[in-house]
Amino acid sequence: MTANRRFRNVTRIGPVQVGTSYDGRGREKHTAACTAPRCGFSSDYDSRAAAELAARTHRCPVR
Repeated sequence: MTANRRFRNVTRIGPVQVGTSYDGRGREKHTAACTAPRCGFSSDYDSRAAAELAARTHRCPVR
């Protein structure tokens, strides 16, 4: 099942983009996703600070 999300407040920290959206139940979620080719890192968080921390500490396994 695909999730159609409208992201707002998108920022970029290195190769990782952090964006805010609402989930299917109307709760605010924050997503951190790496844009590097073949990396595949993405995760949802309940707080913006947690998503930004994950973006700052992310190290791509593909080099």
